[in-house]
Amino acid sequence: MRRIVATVDGVVERILGRRPGADEIWFLVLFFVVAGCLWLFAEAAEVANADDLRGIEIQILEAFREPGDVTDPLGPVWFEQAVRDLTALGGTTVLTLLSLIVAGFFVLERQPRILAFLAFAVITGLLLSLALKAGFDRPRPDFLPHGQTVYTASFPSAHSMNSAVVYLTLGAIIARTRPRRLIKIYVLSMAALITVLVGVSRVYLGVHWPTDVVAGWAAGAAWAGICSLVVLWLQRRRVLERSVGDATVSRGP
Repeated sequence: MRRIVATVDGVVERILGRRPGADEIWFLVLFFVVAGCLWLFAEAAEVANADDLRGIEIQILEAFREPGDVTDPLGPVWFEQAVRDLTALGGTTVLTLLSLIVAGFFVLERQPRILAFLAFAVITGLLLSLALKAGFDRPRPDFLPHGQTVYTASFPSAHSMNSAVVYLTLGAIIARTRPRRLIKIYVLSMAALITVLVGVSRVYLGVHWPTDVVAGWAAGAAWAGICSLVVLWLQRRRVLERSVGDATVSRGP
């Protein structure tokens, strides 16, 4: 990680002609993350219905089933239930509850501008997920029983995208308002871990093609990255607080 940071630091220094600040390095990293995620989503959307990839996706789905029986998910019953519990972390109810809990935290910390931006980022991200799903309207896997009741189209995975939108956006906003680097790393790592687990659970339950999940991750991470760039820009303009209790860097209208 230090080597990567040092490499980025050197590239930015050559571009700017001076040693870059932490915000400038963050901006460059986030820019490339967003660009990469948008490219990955475009690639997943292009190959989602490709016949030559369908066989590979079927093999991946079958790998999560007991050999010779696509009706039985891999592992004991308790493991199947554990995966259903994990997939619920990407459901609308849990994500809404979590967002409200975090919103309450920022209310108690007296950071109304962070709270307002958080609400905007999460709500618009969830609406974007619904719009993409309606636009692509891809059928779900139909050659094996679903491990959960589903009502909407398949591409992109709403659970994967919504978990990326909410967990990564919350993680990025919280990290940007914490002064300690170790806390930043921990928060972002846990947000990424939950997002990955939710996506994998969708494939395990047979309710999504693997490309649905990849596209959901990519779109959600791109949105979280865009929100992080906006937070960085607003903090540089002294509109949003940089850390807890930092009332001197927030400016009224």
